[in-house]
Amino acid sequence: MIDQTQYRRIVRASAWYDLVATIGFATPWTFAAVHASLLWLVQRWQLAGGFPAFEPVHMLMANLLGSVVTVWAVLRIRDPQQQFGRYDAAARFLFAAWQIYAVAHGASVIILGFTLMEVVFGVLQCLPVRSGQARPLQEASYIYTAAPASQSVAAARRSGPQSVAPEPSRAGAASRPSARCRRR
Repeated sequence: MIDQTQYRRIVRASAWYDLVATIGFATPWTFAAVHASLLWLVQRWQLAGGFPAFEPVHMLMANLLGSVVTVWAVLRIRDPQQQFGRYDAAARFLFAAWQIYAVAHGASVIILGFTLMEVVFGVLQCLPVRSGQARPLQEASYIYTAAPASQSVAAARRSGPQSVAPEPSRAGAASRPSARCRRR
């Protein structure tokens, strides 16, 4: 079982992988370069299976895939929620199934490199997550301290460390206006 902060890092890492691996599919010009590179690898390594030239409809499908996955990746980089990770895991298993199907029906085995990454990130994003509130990744250096409600944030900073209270729960955060953030 992993904690929510670790899970968010996995979601963000999978999103960065998606961005790097699929942004080249997003336009006809970049996909032409990606296709040429993959074709060169297939020929250089003499890999089994076909890797045909793309017709305009194939190019359209590749560009749609690249565009949607790029936008989905940016969303998960900016906001790596557990819910997004679970949906992404489901999509990865679907992608892996269709990639295996394509290879079984004659597509180049170079696709299995992508399949491996789909399965790895799919499994990681299916891991059980400990319940509790995750600290935001950008603000991991903050801790919550108790301070009187009348004390300003600036005064609380000058007064030094106070008793450290556990992070408030989602329900408790609104009911405790005296909780203050303090840098470590």
